[in-house]
Amino acid sequence: MRRETPPQRATLKIVNRDKLPHWIVVGAGIAGLRAALTLAAGGEVTLITKEAASESNTHYAQGGIAVAMGGLEDVHLHEQDTIAAGDGLVFEPAARLLVEEGPVRVAELLEWGTRFDRDHGELMRTREGAHSRPRILHANGDATGKEIGRALLARAANEPRIHLHERLTTSELILRDGRAVGVIALDAEGNSIEFFGRGVLLASGGAGQVYSETTNPAVATGDGIAMAYRAGAEVADMEFYQFHPTALSLPGAPRFLLSEALRGEGAYLRNHRGERFMERYHPLRELAPRDVVARAITREGFSQRSGELLPVYLDMRHVQGIDLHRRFPGISSFLRKYDLELSRDLIPVRPAAHYLMGGVRTDLSGRTSLPGLYAAGEVACTGVHGANRLASNSLLEGLVFGARAAESMLAETQALADIEQEAVRRAAPAHTGSEPGVAAMREELRNRMWMHAGLLRDGEGLQAMQSKLEELRPRVPAATSRETAELRNLHTVAELITASALARKESRGAHARTDFPEHSAGVAKHSTMSHGQVRFVDFSSES
Repeated sequence: MRRETPPQRATLKIVNRDKLPHWIVVGAGIAGLRAALTLAAGGEVTLITKEAASESNTHYAQGGIAVAMGGLEDVHLHEQDTIAAGDGLVFEPAARLLVEEGPVRVAELLEWGTRFDRDHGELMRTREGAHSRPRILHANGDATGKEIGRALLARAANEPRIHLHERLTTSELILRDGRAVGVIALDAEGNSIEFFGRGVLLASGGAGQVYSETTNPAVATGDGIAMAYRAGAEVADMEFYQFHPTALSLPGAPRFLLSEALRGEGAYLRNHRGERFMERYHPLRELAPRDVVARAITREGFSQRSGELLPVYLDMRHVQGIDLHRRFPGISSFLRKYDLELSRDLIPVRPAAHYLMGGVRTDLSGRTSLPGLYAAGEVACTGVHGANRLASNSLLEGLVFGARAAESMLAETQALADIEQEAVRRAAPAHTGSEPGVAAMREELRNRMWMHAGLLRDGEGLQAMQSKLEELRPRVPAATSRETAELRNLHTVAELITASALARKESRGAHARTDFPEHSAGVAKHSTMSHGQVRFVDFSSES
């Protein structure tokens, strides 16, 4: 893997005009790196990432990777657990592929030097919410994503066909004759750079920064989803945003993720009166699906009488037989900064936006509705998570579908002739108009999304959000820098989430509407959206 330095010039730079690369991959998390390794076996790969290659949602994944390595029964139970967590919307062929191919992909990680935690030489397996048995592999206690990313980057570093371009913000897809043939990216100085290839794989992660309360890193601004949608690709299930139940809730501290593995090891949830309350909401109590736990914490932490927020706590003081510092070194180290100890203190928690089940709609081989464009990982939607992702299935999804998308690209993408500049058009024109305070507009958008399209929703709030987004649209500036490109992408993603949530007049999984609190048979399908229109479809009938 070679790290490429972008040209420092103010004019448009055409990259790889003389030697057309075979493929472009946007994103260097688990899905992008796994795909790039497969693609490199067949040709040159341009790998673009917004920060350093190690900065992605993968890097911050604490909980672990779910994989059924206990034989056919374990594989079947993993599939059933995935379907149950998805609340009636999991596309079962996708879930079956995930659990059946997962052990092979994790075995590759082991072969490539990934250091999962072991006990006397055997892989340690833990249990998390909605899993029927222990099947979660961890690394360094609570740094699983970081270790997997390290192993994949080390593997990629030995592949000369992978050309890494760091600190570039992708702003638009480039189309030719209705086909994706490249991307436009911006460097730190605002220079516009065009990359071309046979096909483009989006592996750019999620969009947690669309909410003011999120566990996601700053890079998670929904760039790939927004670019694909503006180019005409179909998106799906955008209303299903998973809110992690337990993010640290402490004045002056970031919304640091407190892994579900804490509850897997026996942590209780207590309200301001010191009561365990989860038994009132689900028979699995603290190990219930994430959407159930998140809403329970929200309800317990809101006083109907005064309207004030009341504290909710994670409690591990009773847990015996586990060295909590050793089991959760990253979490323990972070909490110490605020004079908190897992074994000694009640830890204040609140839900925060964590994972998007929806995204660019793909088939089971990563193909989108736009020729030449592929997607894998959190940016994509195969239907594998349904309305609510099963804990620790996300890293596995990136591995399995990153590899599948790359195999599809190798098999299907056609060689392109040299692309002349005049034959290329941008996917969509940038917004024009005055450029007010971008930071203030971004903060307003995020705060309003949390208020009106967050964990608990209703029609009135969603309509107010939709009206606000329409008001903001002409004020969103052209994408001339990372800051403006991200604002534009966040605005697009906010429109998609709001429109989809308004159309789904029911509560299901991570989508909870107080004005429609029950399931509705009429919308027991996946939402899809393209060209401003939301419709509900059965993935099985269209596959």
